[in-house]
Amino acid sequence: MDRWTEYELFVTITELGSLSKAAEALGLSNAAASRHLAALEDRLGARLIERSTRRLFVTEVGKDFYINSKAALQTMQGATDAVSATKSHPMGVLRITASLSLCLQHILPLLPKFNQQYPDVRLDIVAENRYYDIIDDNIDVALRTRESEPDTSLVVRRLTDTRRMLAASPDYLSRYGSPKHPKALADHQLLLYTYATAPYEMFFQRDEESITISTKASLESNDGQLLRAAALQGLGILAQPTYVIYDDIVAGRLIPVLTDWSLPRLAINLVYTSRLHLPAKTRAFIDFIVKEFQHLD
Repeated sequence: MDRWTEYELFVTITELGSLSKAAEALGLSNAAASRHLAALEDRLGARLIERSTRRLFVTEVGKDFYINSKAALQTMQGATDAVSATKSHPMGVLRITASLSLCLQHILPLLPKFNQQYPDVRLDIVAENRYYDIIDDNIDVALRTRESEPDTSLVVRRLTDTRRMLAASPDYLSRYGSPKHPKALADHQLLLYTYATAPYEMFFQRDEESITISTKASLESNDGQLLRAAALQGLGILAQPTYVIYDDIVAGRLIPVLTDWSLPRLAINLVYTSRLHLPAKTRAFIDFIVKEFQHLD
């Protein structure tokens, strides 16, 4: 039998002073209520309620058990209400992870608007270029630039995709010139991102023509912002998603090269544990970020 039903029945009997009234209040038959009460007393090895055909009263040990049972039921009800609240109202700590560049360029600028819409949600942002384990590291939502996940139980939702561009500073190009063909990159200083799918190869396409070249780095790093800083200092040509270097290109601090060739686009996906019983805070962030990214070029 359900132990919580037994506790609830005992508390209700004590408060109403009647087994039949307690049974009616809980939607039980008198026979079922009697079995629940008997099972509770047998398990405890104590008489909680003395009853006869005419009257019912709670024993001394029953009075103590009533106080503790009442407190336990109230605690459980509070816990249940808290869970229900998180399902209907966005609240609590939301732990998200993305690369440092994505956090700086596209998540951080949206936080004031998100905070205004969902003031009861507190964000814990893990800015990291490596991929955290969603479950083991207690991640609610990850933004990732890879097509699939090794854990097939995770939900992978396409958010958008982005171009990758080659660019260098005006100072570097004035000293070394601008490459006219992908093969010419062998004569240049390259700044390579080591977390790329194939960091030492570049696949180029132009119309029906395609070419794959092997690359050698003069500087390599696992962080796009470090490579961006190196490119701004004239240390070489980098290949990065447009969201990392867009502002620099618009401002003229970096100049695109080999613009008639294209590199494979990167998918940006949302990754989370399940669509089933998704907390309101997680659903709110997903819906918010999807809507905001629709406005981006």
